Amino acid sequence: SRLVRSKGLFSFYEDGHQECCRVRKVRPLRRALKGLRAWITGQRKDQSPGTRAEIPIVQVDPSFEGIDGGIGSLVKWNPVANVEGPEYGTSSNSTRQHEREGRWWWEDAEAKECGLHKGNIKKDEALHLNGNGNEISATNGSANVPDIFNSKNLVSLSRTGIENLTRLENRSEPWLVVLYAPWCRFCQAMEGSYIELAGNLAGTGVKVGKFRADGEHKAYAQQELQLGSFPTILFYPKHSSNPIKYPSEKRDVATLLAFVNALR
Repeated sequence: SRLVRSKGLFSFYEDGHQECCRVRKVRPLRRALKGLRAWITGQRKDQSPGTRAEIPIVQVDPSFEGIDGGIGSLVKWNPVANVEGPEYGTSSNSTRQHEREGRWWWEDAEAKECGLHKGNIKKDEALHLNGNGNEISATNGSANVPDIFNSKNLVSLSRTGIENLTRLENRSEPWLVVLYAPWCRFCQAMEGSYIELAGNLAGTGVKVGKFRADGEHKAYAQQELQLGSFPTILFYPKHSSNPIKYPSEKRDVATLLAFVNALR
């Protein structure tokens, strides 16, 4: 695969298997779930005591979106949550260890989720959610988290670049910019839609960009770019200095495109 060719066979040791699992598991499942209202998992409470001990039978999926778009649009059914049984394919190295201990054996038990069920990780509960279902803070952001929204049709804006764009009163073309943090699961959830949107807008006279607004840039983004939560999407009109903030939590291609077309 392209990931192996560019980073070798063992890059998952370096980034906590996040990019590997995202490419092979998370993105394909996210695409499939976009057309559904519910999905069934095989999670069990006894599989990973560090992350799955409290999973309910039925829940609102905290990480993926369904056909209607937005947080809360997908039901997650865990019918065997209370069933106990053997685990296959992730055996431990010792009879004294938990049966799933061999799964990413170099990691702490609380990190043993691949991304499909990342909402189970208790430290993620420290991320505060606002009423729009967006993430508003995180512990130190994560330098090790792979970047997202990578596409030839997307412009990655530096701090100087976003400052210059914001100061312009007469732009040669309108811009759509997402303010994001790569660790934000809602940013990750809209990655596919935003990249597809950028492809649809290529050659139409609308520039599509991204600006990483966590870490040292967060205070600036809050004060100058209307950042209240991640992700925040801004449309910069051609003949106006004031950007317009995307008002909806629905981030599918059709809804985002309708927003752009109404303002361009």
